[in-house]
Amino acid sequence: MNKIKSLITFIICTLFIVSCNDDYLDRTPDDKKNEKDVFTRYDYVNQLVTDLYDNCKWANHPLIYFNHFSSAAVTDECSASSHEAAIPHQFHIGNYGPSQGMPDRSSCGQYWWDLWGKVRRANIILAGVEKYNTPDNPQAGGEGDITRRVGETYFLRGYLHFLLLRSYGEIPYVDYVVNPDDEMVFEKLSVHDAVARIIADAEAAYERVDASYGGNHFGRVDKGACLGLKAMALWIAATPMWNGGKFPNDTRVFKDQYTYDASRWEAVKKAAKAVLDAKDNSGNLRYRLYTAYGADDFGDINGKNTNNSKVYKRLWDMFYDMQSIQQEWVWFVTRGKDTGWSGDVLPPTQDGHARQRPLQEQVDEYEYIAPDGYGYPIYGSRAVSDGYDDENPYESVKRDPRFYRDIRYHGSVYGNTVLNTASGKDAVGANYLSASSHTGYYLRKFYKDGWVRSSGGHTINGPAIWRLPEFIYMYCEAVNETSGPNQEIYDLINNVRARAFMAPIPPAAKTDKNLMNDYIQRERRVELFYENHRFWHTRLYLEADDATELAKEKSYKDADSWPYPKTQRWSHGMKPVEDPDGKIEVNGKKYKMVRFEVPDERVFKTPQQYLFPIMQDELRRTPGLVQNPGW
Repeated sequence: MNKIKSLITFIICTLFIVSCNDDYLDRTPDDKKNEKDVFTRYDYVNQLVTDLYDNCKWANHPLIYFNHFSSAAVTDECSASSHEAAIPHQFHIGNYGPSQGMPDRSSCGQYWWDLWGKVRRANIILAGVEKYNTPDNPQAGGEGDITRRVGETYFLRGYLHFLLLRSYGEIPYVDYVVNPDDEMVFEKLSVHDAVARIIADAEAAYERVDASYGGNHFGRVDKGACLGLKAMALWIAATPMWNGGKFPNDTRVFKDQYTYDASRWEAVKKAAKAVLDAKDNSGNLRYRLYTAYGADDFGDINGKNTNNSKVYKRLWDMFYDMQSIQQEWVWFVTRGKDTGWSGDVLPPTQDGHARQRPLQEQVDEYEYIAPDGYGYPIYGSRAVSDGYDDENPYESVKRDPRFYRDIRYHGSVYGNTVLNTASGKDAVGANYLSASSHTGYYLRKFYKDGWVRSSGGHTINGPAIWRLPEFIYMYCEAVNETSGPNQEIYDLINNVRARAFMAPIPPAAKTDKNLMNDYIQRERRVELFYENHRFWHTRLYLEADDATELAKEKSYKDADSWPYPKTQRWSHGMKPVEDPDGKIEVNGKKYKMVRFEVPDERVFKTPQQYLFPIMQDELRRTPGLVQNPGW
């Protein structure tokens, strides 16, 4: 095994959240509590765990993963404006690395040094409770609370290592308190060994927490979250990056352990199914798809149809209705953002400046509903014969209803107002300094439909870090990978589509493994758009080195050469062009839509950008630490 000496000396001594003397922890100048004072009082320990929750959730905050921007703008989901130091653009052009960039521009607590500091906090809590036998909650009804807090801390420690593994790959697993005078010798683990340790922490948590929580305790780690952590870690270990994929110029320490092993997908299948079958305290299913409101309800925040019967109430309300959150969300951030975020993505005519603008690469993934009643991709062989017209891509055929919920486009209706991207403040402009969209699209997902600045304030509780559909796709993918498609997974995916009022997958997928995989991956991309998933998926599946995607890149001629490569080196949009024969009419003028390249200078170097770099000052402090491939 590779030995790494002095692994977190820097973390111990200089991190902003922990000093060399611990200070139990972050005590104020007039607070003289020592270690024993803290760990012999339940209320002090409870506060430490509460603080750790807050730290952990902000370290993986979907809406602002890169400080003021979500990870969507560092993928082929969105492009971004130049606001707040143009953080996504710096990633696009590769202006980051082990000696510059990442911490100064975009740290929200999600990088190496931040996460190890939080790991140390978790270890201090677990060690202190054990050493001093912390008493239980003395308040009435608090029996067993100290056991629950310990369980939650095990989960959070495993979760922090999961975040490290997802970003950095091979990591140590630190499950004890590291002190400045300790001999700093650590074993760097392969991804599969680290996953086994994450699972052990998840199982330790599972034994101590309740099956479900309600009231003021809703949102705490429950058994379902523990099962979710196991499934997520196993899924990462089964994806191509760590399970048989072609990793270019491979310098990973344990590369010999990453050959394909089908049993890893079997483990994913079992773990994901456990999430789907999880029970609450009453013995009922813990998770269910949200299905409130029907196919005839297009009501906005005032109950009025102001979206031209395009956006179903269910589809936007699922991110706000507490029933949905309680039924579907496995692990999540509460009170993620407020009305300021909504204003940040409004178009200029509604006093916004559209920080993140959907790309054509994402728009093309929303299927259409064909005359035979099934859903197909617009880039499929039958799309044109079914009526799809790329000059009228939004209305020539009915697109997946999630498209109308997620994207504002030329001619779309929001609050009884028609969006015009041909002229005026909302017109297409490929200028980062502009408040208007340079892709031709504006974000709509996560809005309370019809909300404008005069509508008053509201809180955005999310999006979820993990929610039920993700585990459905995970299970279906694992079944498809190990034994091929069947009726069960066909029905499961169609259940999610039906919830979105989307047509089912064509029956041919039930007997075609490759076709079923295409639908699973497209479903994942559409359902989980802008929820901090695409960034990791494109890396874990090594899409930038996929032979099919590279062939698309090689044959690319211009913006009409679509579908576009998924190599993260391309950005496209659509703009309206006046045409007397155009099928789209806005403000009395007729238009056709035309594809174009968005000049945002994207680069994606492999293997370099598959994993985050470890900063150079960390390498100097810990000479045995191995840099990630390509950096």
